[in-house]
Amino acid sequence: MIDTTIFQDKVAVYYTLGCKLNFAETSSIGKTLKEAGVRTARKGEKADICVINTCSVTEMADKKCRQAIHRLSRQHPGAFIVVTGCYAQLKPGQVAEIEGVDLVLGAEQKGELMNYLGNLEKHAHGEAVVTATKDIRTFSPSCSRGDRTRYFLKVQDGCDYFCSYCTIPFARGRSRNGKIEDLVAQARQAAAEGGKEIVLTGVNIGDFGKTTGETFFDLVKALDEVEGIERYRISSIEPNLLTDEIIEYVARSRRFMPHFHIPLQSGCDEVLKLMRRRYDTALFASKVAKIKSLMPDAFIGVDVIVGTRGETPEYFERAYEFIKGLDVTQLHVFSYSERPGTQALKIDYVVPATEKHARSQRLLELSDEKTKAFYARHIGQEAEVLMEKSKAGAPMHGFTKNYIRVELTHDDKLDNHLVKVRLGDFNEDETALKGTIL
Repeated sequence: MIDTTIFQDKVAVYYTLGCKLNFAETSSIGKTLKEAGVRTARKGEKADICVINTCSVTEMADKKCRQAIHRLSRQHPGAFIVVTGCYAQLKPGQVAEIEGVDLVLGAEQKGELMNYLGNLEKHAHGEAVVTATKDIRTFSPSCSRGDRTRYFLKVQDGCDYFCSYCTIPFARGRSRNGKIEDLVAQARQAAAEGGKEIVLTGVNIGDFGKTTGETFFDLVKALDEVEGIERYRISSIEPNLLTDEIIEYVARSRRFMPHFHIPLQSGCDEVLKLMRRRYDTALFASKVAKIKSLMPDAFIGVDVIVGTRGETPEYFERAYEFIKGLDVTQLHVFSYSERPGTQALKIDYVVPATEKHARSQRLLELSDEKTKAFYARHIGQEAEVLMEKSKAGAPMHGFTKNYIRVELTHDDKLDNHLVKVRLGDFNEDETALKGTIL
């Protein structure tokens, strides 16, 4: 039995790097500490506990993690510093040696943080508690919103794909998931707390069911029956796992939004083979066409990696033209980063850093064109927007069903409310459309 008396009136800060799944897990950690009597630090307040949930998708992510640890150590002298997440799992010894770090927790231990905090005494050297990747088996549930309006429901963790450029299977272990009945119960609890929108998160959510003999489509149908939740959004789902039956179901569902995020990574078949992806450009194009045939106004976000080993200038141009011709809304562009232990390091052709940057800029400009064109098509239309929390005095923002960002004059009473608006022109920085309440 954990003695929680030592946590009473303690103050904590949380810092998250990386994906939506990390944010969901940090929020759950915060909820666990809150139940033990720990409150979140106010602005400028010194904390007793710092929890840093790390990412390791690129070398830059590793660098940002180290910078965050140093910064929080300076800002909160004497605080008990806990580091978890992908960087902690992959390089626990390196993290433990960073000055100020007291505890490093791997993927298997993240969900049981309370069991490792002890009496919060500072250590001369950081202690690392990390299970070997091959032995990671636990699925730690999470359905939290933190200081956000939307809930993030973790449905799956880990990955069995081992793409040539990626370390995520080594950081998070094999694919595993929760039971549908348990995930439905979490969604019902979110509804009871007043939640109206849930984002389904995971590492490879389309692979759902590996550990329970269920399917992602089964999960979608079950969640769609939960009363009180108005909106679901499916986070990143592999194109080869986005089945026609899922697309068709979303098209007729009241609760699942016309919003898809599909990783492409490259628009060139030769590069996809080097990446060890499990589809080709023809399959990807067919998924986009299927979505648009049933949901012409659907928002489609696409992940793209530029400058991976083997991406010759000719291959990039082929990829660029393919992406340009896709009816998608937004590109999430990542510059390839060499990760130790990955198979991509065996590929000879290396793209210079300056060329990576130039390719990235071209794709970002293309993304901007596509997003603005998508937004512009909706100017003058009526839409329902779920408003989100914002700082006092700042404009409020929310999203339409198809993920158009809408700006309204600040009004606290609108937080977490669905509001009917008429979509106006772009705001000043062209990141949203101005809305007028109907």
